[in-house]
Amino acid sequence: MYHLTSKLIIYRQNNENNILFELADIFKKYDSGNYNKEELIEEIYIQIHKLLSLATSYGFNENLWHKYISFLIAMTENPFTLVSEKIGANKGSVNNFAKNDFKIIKQLFDYDFTKIENELGINCFTTIQNYQAIIKKEQLFNKDVSLKVQELSKSIENAADENEIFSIVTQFYEKYGVGKFGLNRAFRLSDDNSSEFIIPITSLDDVVLDDLVGYENQKDKLIKNTEAFVQGKKANNVLLYGDAGTGKSTSIKAILNQFYDQGLRMIELYKHEAKYLSKVISEIKNRNYRFIIYMDDLSFEESESSYKYLKALIEGGIETNPSNVLIYATSNRRHLIKETWNERVNTSSDEEMYHSDTIREKLSLVDRFGISIGYYKPTVKEYFNIVTTLAKKYPEITLTDEELKTEANKWLISHGGASGRTAQQFIYHIITIS
Repeated sequence: MYHLTSKLIIYRQNNENNILFELADIFKKYDSGNYNKEELIEEIYIQIHKLLSLATSYGFNENLWHKYISFLIAMTENPFTLVSEKIGANKGSVNNFAKNDFKIIKQLFDYDFTKIENELGINCFTTIQNYQAIIKKEQLFNKDVSLKVQELSKSIENAADENEIFSIVTQFYEKYGVGKFGLNRAFRLSDDNSSEFIIPITSLDDVVLDDLVGYENQKDKLIKNTEAFVQGKKANNVLLYGDAGTGKSTSIKAILNQFYDQGLRMIELYKHEAKYLSKVISEIKNRNYRFIIYMDDLSFEESESSYKYLKALIEGGIETNPSNVLIYATSNRRHLIKETWNERVNTSSDEEMYHSDTIREKLSLVDRFGISIGYYKPTVKEYFNIVTTLAKKYPEITLTDEELKTEANKWLISHGGASGRTAQQFIYHIITIS
């Protein structure tokens, strides 16, 4: 195996903690004949354990060896893969290096572990090549990555030679992308200094806009702006504001699911992370995707100044803002920043010659969002419509519409007013007592 991996050119980086290259080193020791049998078996089992952990994280099954090599191909970012992501197969001398690697990868796919298993008295490689995983709920593994890697693995298994693998892989990169941004749809900032700065969110809601009852005008505005964005047209930053529980966050999550296959990605930031916006932008501005920076429940207190990072990004400085990044924010406050009565009545004029400058400074942040969409609490009639519409999705609910309305009204009185969230909570309550 070492004689194969040592000849890789394009796919040889990031060897540290790489299962393939760790195994290659183990096999090199085995081929030399200079090893302790028990220690060598232990080293092999350590790598098998890593492979099983990876398989669990991504829901891999059947031939885990094939899935792992395909995973490496899908996740490796280098000049060849990044160019392929943008334009697919391209002419150039680098293709000769790529085909060299794909010839080796085909040999690794077909690698015969029989000799080492027989001599060491182990069968772990046979097991991982015919692996039957415990069936799990989709939420327990990264479905976005899993399905794509399994598709790539099957295609490489059926490929005749390196030329066919070259076509398969470059088409894969052009269709899905490469690395974490290509294979995942949503991200957050890591709070662990030892890991990457931007990391994938692996468990996501499968919500769609139709799940949000009502708010048709609001959804239509959001769809049109996002559609223009993913098509490379001019689009605006968006602020969704209004009452709590009315579907602002749900709308943005649904937008991601709707446009993900068109290259949309989302990075969630909290307001205390606004100071990292420039760093985030620097990582994503040259990628072949459209990124929405999502800031949920955004608001700033009077004493906070972190809103200025956000304002500076939207305004732009000397460096032009990238065309592949927008900000979508939700807030219960129409103007995001708390405005004091003192500022309105000019009691703070001792501190500032013109008190209106303070107000303008704070309200100017909202002006930087080209589109502001209001989400308001539904009327009681609209609330009852949400309840009855949601109830139809659950066959176990057998109450008539009138019975639902009677019970929903009781729930409404004791649970803080009408909203989509209140309606959904009521439906869950009805299901538990049915």
